[in-house]
Amino acid sequence: MNTHPGHRARILAATTATAGLLLVAGCTSTEDGGSSTKTAPGGVELAKAGQLTTCTHLPYPPFQSEIDGKVQGFDVSLIDLVAKDLGVKQDIVDQPFENFKTGGSLNAGQCDLAAAGMTITEERKKNVDFSDPYFNATQAVLVDKKSGIGSFAELKGRKLGAQAQTTGEDYAKSKGLDPVSFESSDAVLNGLRTDQVQAVIIDYPVVQGWLKDKANADAFKVVDNLSTGEQYGFTVKKGNTKLLAAINKAIADAKADGTYKKLYERWIGPYDESAASPAAS
Repeated sequence: MNTHPGHRARILAATTATAGLLLVAGCTSTEDGGSSTKTAPGGVELAKAGQLTTCTHLPYPPFQSEIDGKVQGFDVSLIDLVAKDLGVKQDIVDQPFENFKTGGSLNAGQCDLAAAGMTITEERKKNVDFSDPYFNATQAVLVDKKSGIGSFAELKGRKLGAQAQTTGEDYAKSKGLDPVSFESSDAVLNGLRTDQVQAVIIDYPVVQGWLKDKANADAFKVVDNLSTGEQYGFTVKKGNTKLLAAINKAIADAKADGTYKKLYERWIGPYDESAASPAAS
């Protein structure tokens, strides 16, 4: 692993950056290198020299999941654009969702930002600063084709599944339904496959990912799309305006030059203008 040229380059960059910091900062650098930072273009201070460190919670396809031993996905590709603008590589740290949702790991300097298909909410804004929204997350009603269910209205009295602690589950309950709660998106799909439930409510992009698999597309279909007003954003430590500006610029540039559309089609599915260009809430 250490023989990889990119790895060597990162170590060299880190060494050079630390040397540069010592000249400027005198004795403020620590021996263990834990607090050495590197200032990237735009005055962006990084938690670790030479890299943009992203906290996430795996797996959440198609936004981030491990494919061929490497974390990939829509969020990963978008943050790669930010890293490229800053002249560094992205490094991904897998953590419990709670760690960065509360701002804890951002405040502790474990990562520069969090990217985890995260819905922007007023509650979360108290702990972290959100980027501009980069995705509108509608909820899909996916049913077993044999069930005969044709819309959300026909779910009453049927066996319905949802992922625990999600807005899909909240939405179902708010409409008087009593969904079976599954721990993960994988478990939701398994519940549908094994006839534990006849229909599920879950984020539409997750469903689009599932339906790329022919066996799933043959057995299941989307019969409704529910707008719950959810928008996804990336988060930074409160007050980190410079990194936030860099993230917002990368999102805007990607939408303007067609990169966003390409990434959307690669990771999520047919390009949906309304999901792609959310109005700021």
